[in-house]
Amino acid sequence: MKEYKMRRGEYLDERIPDMEATIEEYFGSISGTEEYKGSDLYVIDDPDNPVFERIVAGAVSYSGKKDKLAVEFEERPAADVIAEGHVDAAEDAVSAKNEFLLEATGRDAKSRRDSLKRKVEDDAETPDGVSE
Repeated sequence: MKEYKMRRGEYLDERIPDMEATIEEYFGSISGTEEYKGSDLYVIDDPDNPVFERIVAGAVSYSGKKDKLAVEFEERPAADVIAEGHVDAAEDAVSAKNEFLLEATGRDAKSRRDSLKRKVEDDAETPDGVSE
């Protein structure tokens, strides 16, 4: 599960007031919910795009902090997707993921990657806060 934070000064519930409807618009009918860190996330067991096997997405609440978007995209093996003749669906899947994440976070793919790199660098610091 990946968690994404919003741009400075922005909040998830302001960017996406109706998370359930937005997720259904991008990925298909919601089949249930799943608990993650004390929050209920939406589950799509049969996504509209054949590249996806299952999607879990929603807001994770933290006391005293801004909510984060949590998403897990389970994708089918590329060979299976190609064998079934859904080559074009791969491009649509990438677009759907990127557009959804941009709408939710206000960050494009490059700024999300940069943020993840900074997090990895921060995690590499030793417990006393000094870089190795």
